Amino acid sequence: MQNTLIQRKLYDTKAPNASTGIINGKSSNVLNWDDVRFTWAYPMYKNMLANFWTPMEINMSTDAKQWLDLTEEEQTTFKKIIGLLAFLDSIQTDYSGKVGEYLTDSSLAALMQVLSFQEVVHNQSYSYVLSSLVPKHEQDQIFEYWKHDEVLLERNNFIAKGYEAFVENQTPENFLKSIVYDVILEGLFFYAGFAFFYNLARNQKMVSSSTMINYINRDEQLHVNLFTNIFKETLKENPELDTKELRQFVTNTFTKAAELEIKWGNYIVGNKFDGINQSDLEDYIKFMANKRCHELGCERPFEGYRENPMKWIKAYQDTNAGKTDFFEQKSRQYTKVSDDNGFDDL
Repeated sequence: MQNTLIQRKLYDTKAPNASTGIINGKSSNVLNWDDVRFTWAYPMYKNMLANFWTPMEINMSTDAKQWLDLTEEEQTTFKKIIGLLAFLDSIQTDYSGKVGEYLTDSSLAALMQVLSFQEVVHNQSYSYVLSSLVPKHEQDQIFEYWKHDEVLLERNNFIAKGYEAFVENQTPENFLKSIVYDVILEGLFFYAGFAFFYNLARNQKMVSSSTMINYINRDEQLHVNLFTNIFKETLKENPELDTKELRQFVTNTFTKAAELEIKWGNYIVGNKFDGINQSDLEDYIKFMANKRCHELGCERPFEGYRENPMKWIKAYQDTNAGKTDFFEQKSRQYTKVSDDNGFDDL
C-alpha cells in the first residue's frame, strides 16, 4: 500500500470507468451510474437529491414574531448554537472538497460534490434565519462567536486539527482518521444543539427554525452514512490499514469528543430549559457516541448507553421517506428521480 494518496486525475484513457479503488485506484474519472462498484452509491445519490431543499422555502414570519417573546437565555443559546453550526458547516464544505480530490472512485467523488453543495445550503440557512430575527450588525457578531467563546473554540479546534492533519499530510491513515473527525462533526457535535431547537418546537416556539434544523439533520445523517461506508470499504480494500491501533484511535477519539460535547451541552443547555434534563442530555451524547462508533465498526466507548434516553427527539428520520414538514407533518416531496428515467433498477 502506497503511503501517500494520489490525487484523482482529470481523466485517464487507460483506466476503467469503474474504479479499482477508493484511494490510490485507477479510474477514467468518467461517471456512468450503470457501471459503479458499490451498490449503495446510486441509492444514496437518489436520497440526497430527494432531500433537496432551500432555506427560502421556510416562512420565518411566525418565528420573527416569537423571537421577541423568547427569554434572554433562550435567545442567547439560540444565537450561540447558530454560531457553532455556521463554523462547523463552513469547514465541512472545505474539508469535503479536499477529501474528494483523493477519492479515485468517480461515483464517490460525485457524492462528495453533492455533500459539499448541501453544506453550502446549510450555511445559507443560518444567514437566512438570523437575517429574519436580528439586525445585520448582530448577525455579524454571531458569526464571530467561534473565535472568542472558549468552550466553543475548544471543541471547534478539536475537529479542525483532525482535519488539518489530513490536509497537511495526505496518507491513507490520516485519510481514515479524518473521516472519524467528520463523523464526530456531523454525527455527534450537532446533536446537543439540535436538541435545543427540537425542545423549542415541542413547546410551539420557533417551529420554522426547528423545521430547518430537521432538514439539516436529515442531510447530515446521509453524510454520516456516506463517510462510514467509505471508511469501512477502504478498510476492506486495504486490510493492512485495519489495525488494532486504528480501531483504538476511533474509540479514544469518540471518548474525547463526547466529553467535549457534554461540556458544550451543559454550557449552552444544562438545566436551563424545561424539557431538557442535563443528565439525560449527557446520556444522550454518550448514546450517540456509541452509535457512531458502532456504525464505523469499532468498539463503543461507553459501557451501556444502547438506548436513546431522550426519545422525544425525532432526530432519526428515514432518509428514504421523502421530505415532510417535521412538525406539521405536511407532505414536502421534492424527489427529482422518477420511475421512468431508467435508473431505478440500478
